[in-house]
Amino acid sequence: MIFSVLKLIHVLAVVLWVGGMAFAHFFLRPSVQALDPPVRLRLLHAVMQRFFSAVLLASLAVLVSGVWMIGRVAKQTVQAGQVFEMPLAWSIMATLGIVMIAIFGHIRFALFKRLSRAVDTDDWPVAGAAMASIRIWVFANLCIGIAVLCVTTLMG
Repeated sequence: MIFSVLKLIHVLAVVLWVGGMAFAHFFLRPSVQALDPPVRLRLLHAVMQRFFSAVLLASLAVLVSGVWMIGRVAKQTVQAGQVFEMPLAWSIMATLGIVMIAIFGHIRFALFKRLSRAVDTDDWPVAGAAMASIRIWVFANLCIGIAVLCVTTLMG
């Protein structure tokens, strides 16, 4: 039962994170392009502030639930007298998940901080440049997240 709950938490957190990135990149960003830079950047800043808070919790939930599930399976395997060998799909998922968390950390704690300072001081060129960097890294993380989903679905 606990494994099922951990897996549910893991999947829900991934859905929030990857789905939110897809929404922001493919639907929100193109929809606000017609707005003047001050309005657009303030809106995107407010949306991302809320989304990044949720992703911070989601990424922690993914990490903790993933490690816990791997640990449970390893423990049960060893207790049954067998050797635990982590499946390739799990190794790929874990490695790419850590890369995604690192990228998110860069987005949230470096690029978003730059965007926040620029929005607070009405420095729209700097805010626009920060937003462009955030967009590139969010798209990279989205691609990695989709790759993880493909690997785990097709290999798992």
